[in-house]
Amino acid sequence: MEYLFTLRYRLSPNDDTPDDLIERLGAAGCDDALIGVGQPGRLALEFTRVAANARAAFQRALKDVKRAVPSARLIEAGPDYVGLTEVAELLGMSRQNMRKLMLAHPDGFPLPVHEGKTSIWRLHQVLDWLRTLGRYDVDVSVLEVSRAALEVNVTKDGVRSPQPLVRKLEGLLA
Repeated sequence: MEYLFTLRYRLSPNDDTPDDLIERLGAAGCDDALIGVGQPGRLALEFTRVAANARAAFQRALKDVKRAVPSARLIEAGPDYVGLTEVAELLGMSRQNMRKLMLAHPDGFPLPVHEGKTSIWRLHQVLDWLRTLGRYDVDVSVLEVSRAALEVNVTKDGVRSPQPLVRKLEGLLA
């Protein structure tokens, strides 16, 4: 099956020129990705990867990028964090309709991971909730990719978290 996802990285100041990075990424197996190097010190890869499942697609892509650019540090895997506009676009509806749906189900709609002028949700939670309503056609591959992206991001963030603090917080957040 074909999976669409994005990996965003921070580059080391010692990394090669954009043209050299693109060559190395292609040679390492990332020839199925659109590569963005427009922002200095950043690298974005939008993959269209064929694999048995989304998790395998992410694992192979992460390994390929690491082989090509060992100093690159993963910032984010996507799709994971989304606003109402992105969810609405995935479902082929307007942002206003998505907002009405959220407001009509205040107790059921997933809680945002960030709330402010622009609120952000985890895509897989919103898609799972929409599937439970039964009225929306949720693409199973997008749901699978969003879950795999979440796993990548949580793993990455877990590596950075101080463990004693995490253990204390786990009891408070349960």
